[in-house]
Amino acid sequence: MRLSQYIENIKYDKNSVVTIGTFDGIHLAHQRIIETTVRLAKERKGRSVVVTFEPHPREVLDEKTEMRLLTTLQERKEYCEQLGVDWLAVIEFNKNFSQQTFDEFYLKYVVDGIGASAVVEGYDHHWGKNREGNIQALEKLGIKHGFDVVKIEQFNYNGVPVSSSLIRKEIVNGFVDKASVLLGRPYSLSGKVIEGDKRGCTLGYPTANVDLTANKKVLPKDGIYFVRVQTGNEKYFGMASIGLRPTFYEEGKRVFEVNILDFNRDIYGSEIKIDFLQRLRDEQKFESKDQLVKKMHEDEQISRELLIKYLNKE
Repeated sequence: MRLSQYIENIKYDKNSVVTIGTFDGIHLAHQRIIETTVRLAKERKGRSVVVTFEPHPREVLDEKTEMRLLTTLQERKEYCEQLGVDWLAVIEFNKNFSQQTFDEFYLKYVVDGIGASAVVEGYDHHWGKNREGNIQALEKLGIKHGFDVVKIEQFNYNGVPVSSSLIRKEIVNGFVDKASVLLGRPYSLSGKVIEGDKRGCTLGYPTANVDLTANKKVLPKDGIYFVRVQTGNEKYFGMASIGLRPTFYEEGKRVFEVNILDFNRDIYGSEIKIDFLQRLRDEQKFESKDQLVKKMHEDEQISRELLIKYLNKE
């Protein structure tokens, strides 16, 4: 698969099957659209092209709201590659770009730019200035310019439509297991291991502090989580804590730290990936260090029981 930072870098090929969207999360509904695009391209002996945007359009159009993402651009690239996409084309989204009409965009970037024998989109596809274009307008455009339009119907899980906004809500509320089901994989955060105050060592639970200062992804609700940790090509299980550490600080800053089970290597400066598998409990303020340590022992016991279940599933 190729990643083009600019869609203009892609040479014209009429035998392309194209889908366009932000695709934040590449969740189950997105996967159905992308899988259809890939399958159709193979049937037509053409190429599959996924067009996405960077930054997220809401970051540009609603500057007052902090936009938290489910996937970085690099993660979208990796997931598209796993789905067999030939090209991931990135459009820089800015205010000038957002002023294009539906017809202007499709003529410039799809009909005359990428080329298309077919366009695959979700049933609720809207595009162009003021979201004026929809799937019906796209079908008319397809008839006029000679490409097929494949509409993907709403994808439900347990009767609920799968969407990025729903998954963000689940993560923010701490329901990472539900979010993982809707994503089709565990929700994850990545970051560099930095030096902390080493308080975990004094409690018998040394932790890797993860720097998330430059991270724009959704943060799960403060609390304790059972997680899987990847460092290099190796994977481990552990307990992650997100929160203000109220037992020790009245007004602490939010810290993300991970205790990796049965692990004692120095990984300062390393990039690690944390998959959130299950929420264990809320963050609590304890009256003493001993009470906290007792609770951490309980967390560890539950985590080791969950570890056995996950290893059996794998």
